[in-house]
Amino acid sequence: MSMTVAQLSSLVAGVVDGDPDAVITGVAGIDSAREGDLTFLANPRYLPLFRKTSATAVIVPADFSEQSGVTVIRVADASLAFAQAVQALAPQAVRHPQGIHERAVIDPAAVLEADVAVGAGAVIEAGARIGAGTVVYPGVYIGRDVQVGVGTIIYANVTVYERCIIGNGVIIHSGAVIGSDGFGYATVKGIHYKIPQTGIVVLEDDVEIGANVTVDRARFDRTVIGRGTKIDNLVQIAHNVSIGEHCIFVSQSGVAGSATLGSHVTVAGQAGVAGHITLGDGAVVGGQSGVIKSFPAGSVVWGTPAQEMRATKKILAYTQRLPELVARIKQLEAAVERLTATNTTAAGPNDNEG
Repeated sequence: MSMTVAQLSSLVAGVVDGDPDAVITGVAGIDSAREGDLTFLANPRYLPLFRKTSATAVIVPADFSEQSGVTVIRVADASLAFAQAVQALAPQAVRHPQGIHERAVIDPAAVLEADVAVGAGAVIEAGARIGAGTVVYPGVYIGRDVQVGVGTIIYANVTVYERCIIGNGVIIHSGAVIGSDGFGYATVKGIHYKIPQTGIVVLEDDVEIGANVTVDRARFDRTVIGRGTKIDNLVQIAHNVSIGEHCIFVSQSGVAGSATLGSHVTVAGQAGVAGHITLGDGAVVGGQSGVIKSFPAGSVVWGTPAQEMRATKKILAYTQRLPELVARIKQLEAAVERLTATNTTAAGPNDNEG
């Protein structure tokens, strides 16, 4: 597809500075864009690339002041506007499965509402209810009494254990496991006895679950992923965790059992959150952090054990200087030893006699 800069600007509620009649035929990153491409600049660190770009137009923040002769579209949020433009210029070519494949296995006691699609080899057990317009890809397993909302997409080889609840407009990517047993054992005389995990998992509306994510069922009650939360690939959410709305979890992060996270929390890649602690609304956990205590709303933490970002940066700065600091300590120790030796010699052996 192709659109003029003016048309794209109208689509993203932007303001054009440059040629509104220029034609856009593709999208690209700012470092690889060519004539005819649209790109975007959301982070000032890429300003040098903006100055060299061959793109026909660039989506930029509303307060962008750089002058380079390139046509720009000023918007409130450059990343979001570019995503909208990409969707308009390059509609998804992928077509989801349609209808019920003859090799799908659907229990007669399952309920499928209008326009549900089920791929080959999918299994839907008794008591399951699948909402209208939901797409179930090949190889999916949906257990007994599972509830799935309207317009949800469940990609190939996902497993949803019994009684779990999935909301409307949810996306679950391949290989994810929803509702596996929580990791609970009672250890008596060195033997680990399994504690039954009788709860469920609830994925609220508009949640997205990445590939190979695991969300464990609660020991009792519910493990909850709040509305609009987005979870990257290879993330572990343990039993009885409660996650608020519109949170972000980056790849290889994990949350241990019974932790409570507020809304709009961000957990960066490879970070771990210990069990039975609380992170308040809007908290941010930096990459590879180990969070072992609770933090209030708005906290920005980093490190292992995690603490306020400023404190961790200060410690890291001192750590980088350790070789220099050790050398200085050795110099000071040597100076003290020389001074002590000099004072002892000057005092003489009989100075303390009456």
